[in-house]
Formats: sequence, structure tokens, C-alpha cells
Amino acid sequence: MGNRKTDHLRICAGELVESGDPGFDAYKLKTKSLPDVSLNEVDTTTTFLGKRLDFPLVIEAITGGTSEARKINKTLAAVAQEYGLGLGVGSQRPAIKDNKLAKTYQVRDVAEDILLIGNLGAVQLNYGFGLEECKAAVDMIDADALALHLNPLQEAAQPEGDTNFMGLAGKINKIASKLKTPVIAKEVGMGLDLESARKLKVSAYDVGGWGGTSWSLVESFRNKDFRRVGVTYSYTGTPTAECIRQLCRLDKPLIGSGGVRDGLDAVKAIALGADVVGVALPFLRCYYGGGEKAIRRYLDGLIREFKVGMFITGSKNLRQLGGRVY
Repeated sequence: MGNRKTDHLRICAGELVESGDPGFDAYKLKTKSLPDVSLNEVDTTTTFLGKRLDFPLVIEAITGGTSEARKINKTLAAVAQEYGLGLGVGSQRPAIKDNKLAKTYQVRDVAEDILLIGNLGAVQLNYGFGLEECKAAVDMIDADALALHLNPLQEAAQPEGDTNFMGLAGKINKIASKLKTPVIAKEVGMGLDLESARKLKVSAYDVGGWGGTSWSLVESFRNKDFRRVGVTYSYTGTPTAECIRQLCRLDKPLIGSGGVRDGLDAVKAIALGADVVGVALPFLRCYYGGGEKAIRRYLDGLIREFKVGMFITGSKNLRQLGGRVY
């Protein structure tokens, strides 16, 4: 499993792993020539699952379980603390199986205040995991929430994939009802559809829409025997913008992720109905391309772009930004 995590980092950092169109270009901002707001007074603060964010962004789950993953998680956590962001860690299954790996996910020593999201594959509830393992994942990192990720396409595109997704909705709901920590249902690139979301009695959704990193494409680089499947299905899914538009009807906290690459994408995601946005791949590539300085430079640009979008739509705060697209 450690080799798989290392492969994922190498592939995402150096290969063309994005596929599709997240759909943001289909929408335009409702701009105002007289916005009646000062750019310097635009307020980007929000609260998500009871935690304050200075900017509505979660650095999405990237990695864990290796020494390199530990360095990445610590770096991203320190930045999240500095900027007032959220952070998700990669799947904690390796550390559930081998407690020595727990330190590769633990970041509270550098990020005491952030919204920190743990992570397990929902499908593992069909392979021996249950409430005990979910509690262990939360306690391991002192998480504020636990994401149970849904990745049927990724599992089907890898030779060692766990593909029994029978009856998972009921098991997820049972965990959500018994775990004291909020549970997030999180897709990872195919897009969380409305029909599935309606079955889940969780605290929040993370749409993981099509148009960003394709995990079937990532897996296609790992195994030549499965390459055709991975490439073929990298063109399948629900675009992020459409996922947000549909799931915002359910009136639950919503993370808009999948192909969010700049401040304009982020503005549109929240205007469409997301509460916060999620970004992963750009942070990983910044890490490998220039470390913490590159990450800060990327964030500074994204935040500036986002504030300009709020300004030209006359949005003094995130609540006013809602619906400012056509």
C-alpha cells in the first residue's frame, strides 16, 4: 500500500492526470458597474461544520502513509493554519492497519486551529471496517470531521481494487448516526450525484466533480493491464458545476471540489451554491515545484482573484455572493 501511495504522488506530480471540464465556463458572473462595496472591505470569512475559516477553502485530501507524505501534510497544514483554511488528509487506512504510520497524518502540532478532516474509504465498511475504525481515524489526528470517500471508478480501475459497493448507504448512515464527529460523504473525481446524495444521512457533502484530477486516469499509469479501462472511463462523470447546482438543493454544508484551479472558479462554485471550495492537485504541484513559497504564491493569487470576483458582483460577504451567476 505504501508503494501505491508513492506511485500516486509521483503520477499526480508529473503526469497529465486531469480530464474533462468542470463546467464553470458555462456560467458568467452577474457583475455590477456600481458594486457599492470597497474591495478592501470584502469579507471572505465563513463557518463550516462549526469551524471558522478566514477563506472558504479546504486543501483537499492528498496523501498519507509514507515519509514523503508526512512532509507534505505538515507543510500544507502549516499553510492552512497561517491562512485560516481547512485541510483534509489522505486515506488513513494504512495507519489503521499499522499504527506506526499514524505520524504521517498528524499535523496538530503545526495547525492547532484549522478545520481538519480525517479520511477513510467508505467501501472499507464492506471489508471489515466499522465504527471502531472510524473513531480511530478521528482520534488519530484529532479531526473535526471524517470524510468517507466514494470512489467506485477508481477501485474498478486498479487490479487490487475493492469493488463491493453493495449496501453502503445504510452502513454510512449507521456510522454517521453513531460517530460524534460530523461525517462528510466525499466523491473523488466522478462527481457525487443527487440520487446517491439523497440516500445519505451525513452532515455534509464534498462533490468531487468530474473535470479535475481523474483517479481512473491516475490508476492507468500504474498498471498497463488496466490502462485501457482507466483511460476510457476518465471521460465519464458529472461536472463539478452541475454537482454543486444539484446538491445545493439538499440544504446541507457543501464542498465544491473538482477542477477548481483559480479564484474565478472558486467564486463561481460558491455563487452556484457551494459553501466552501476544495483544491488538491495545484497544491501538490506547487509543493514539488517550489515548496512552501510556491504554495503561498499560488494561494495569494487565488485569494486576490476571488476577492475581485466578490467585488465586481457587489458581494460584501459570501452570503451575498450566492446566486451571482447566470
